[in-house]
Amino acid sequence: MEDNLCEALKKLKLASADSTTDSVEGCLDCLLKALAHNNAAASEKIQEMGVLPLLPNLLAPQSSCTPKVANVIAEVAKNEFMRSPCVEAGLIPPLVQLLNCKDQEVLLQTGRALGNICYDSHEGRRAVDEAGGAQIVAEHLKSLSQNTEPANGKLLTVFCGMLMNYSNDNDSLQAQLINMGVIPTLVKLLGIHSQNAALTEMCLIAFGNLAELESSKEQFAATNIAEELVKLFRKQVEREKKEMIFEVLAPLAENDVIKLQLVEAGLVECLLDVVAQTVDGEREEDISELKTASDLMVLLLLGDESMQKLFEGGKGSVFQRVLSWVPSHNHQLQLAGALAIANFARNDGNCIHMVDTGIVQKLLELLERHVDEGNVTVQHAALSALRNLAIPVVNKSKMLSAGVADVVLKFLKSEMPPVQFKLLGTLRMLIDTQADAAEQLGTNPKLVERLVEWCEAKDHAGVMGESNRLLSALIRHSKSKDVVRTVIQGSGVKHLVTMATSEHMIMQNEALVALGLIAALDLDMAEKDFVSASLVQVLHKLLSDEKSAPEIKYNSMILICAIMGSEPLHKEVQGLTFLDVVSKLRSHENKTVAHQASLTEQRLTVQS
Repeated sequence: MEDNLCEALKKLKLASADSTTDSVEGCLDCLLKALAHNNAAASEKIQEMGVLPLLPNLLAPQSSCTPKVANVIAEVAKNEFMRSPCVEAGLIPPLVQLLNCKDQEVLLQTGRALGNICYDSHEGRRAVDEAGGAQIVAEHLKSLSQNTEPANGKLLTVFCGMLMNYSNDNDSLQAQLINMGVIPTLVKLLGIHSQNAALTEMCLIAFGNLAELESSKEQFAATNIAEELVKLFRKQVEREKKEMIFEVLAPLAENDVIKLQLVEAGLVECLLDVVAQTVDGEREEDISELKTASDLMVLLLLGDESMQKLFEGGKGSVFQRVLSWVPSHNHQLQLAGALAIANFARNDGNCIHMVDTGIVQKLLELLERHVDEGNVTVQHAALSALRNLAIPVVNKSKMLSAGVADVVLKFLKSEMPPVQFKLLGTLRMLIDTQADAAEQLGTNPKLVERLVEWCEAKDHAGVMGESNRLLSALIRHSKSKDVVRTVIQGSGVKHLVTMATSEHMIMQNEALVALGLIAALDLDMAEKDFVSASLVQVLHKLLSDEKSAPEIKYNSMILICAIMGSEPLHKEVQGLTFLDVVSKLRSHENKTVAHQASLTEQRLTVQS
């Protein structure tokens, strides 16, 4: 075989010089045979004997050898080590020129050759880009898309593959294809050629690549991609094909317009069927398919319109099916069910309806199952759902009566920051405007102790912020001396003083109001903590800072007045230039601030 190959290569060198078609054709047949027998070895020989640079001359559009030459290049370029040499031998421009010819076999082999040279090859892609190859292929796809003859299907598959290899993992080339209008063409192909397995597979891979790009979403949304994919999904029996469709659906479903289109095209029913078929499966692929389907379901609920459409006033069959996932024995379904409730609970109407129909109980039962050695993602999801449900004022007392706070407190021992974060947010939502609950929780030394500990969680800014906010909320909503004392005894005061210097105005304000209540309700007990936390210096800074918001200035002055009854704090106030700062604020543009400045100035003058 090797001798024959060497002989053929020598002959080809001679024949290409005087271009005698017959002898060239015989040599090419021999080359193709050798490549079929051992591609890598034959390719190496072709490279060694310097045959590649002879091939551009043999790629004449009118020559009968041309399809075979292109076929040889396609075979050779299957080897990674041959792609750069193909580019260096100047094969790309003549191949791209051949894309303009009408002969189907020439187009097929040329498409293969260019596709293989582009595969994972930066040089190959650049050369095709410079020669304008992608544009010609995109136009071919468009003009040939209606033709359903088998031979044409094969050509379309090769051209799709070529564009994929050309743009794979390259954002700028993918953007170029999108600008050429490839997306509507590919969607059309999927619809017309849905019987052609190889072509639909190629289209799916193409969609998967292009859908990752944000700029593609708008173009996809303008096509009937949702309808076509759902139609294709319904027909599938093979798991691999379903998986391919899932891989396209996930990035597309990040777009809210497409979410709604997918819901309207009936994707949800397909997903519910997948869940029903795989929920009891123990094979790895069942578990994986169940996860993909339920994750996608949750993603569809992230769009406001798609979510509301599926909620159907709380009577929707989809909503009811998803609720039934919460008591499931399957962790993945429990998780998806809880996340779905959290997503449905994104407006007051839905939240009120859900609390009235007993969903809180389902979530509490789920949490109870995960207290000890629980699944962290399920805990996190169930707490997220409860937090969202607790936002409407009318729900708070109902949820407190249902025992939500007691169950949530069982997770105080959790060492997982995401769970800690959601637990804090849920409690903060529950006690908002609920004085009795705030008092009950605020006098719980274990809770306060844990909050103070988390106020120092410097590695977890979210947990630290939420702990501070809950500490402040317990005081603000209870206005209770007992709560104030519990916080002082638990060393919480210094954290509230630090919170007053936060970069978030809302947190500064919450801290100042809580500190004002501490000063009003038990200044004697708080005095030492106020001094050691440098409260007076903090207030001076807030009042002097021109960037402080009017509310911050107002609440800082209220607090100054409240602490004047303490001798050491009064002394500290006198030691700083408070009078100058406050008298300047009398002319503040905000009337409330200006009025409070006058009152504070009088107080400072009387007591100085």
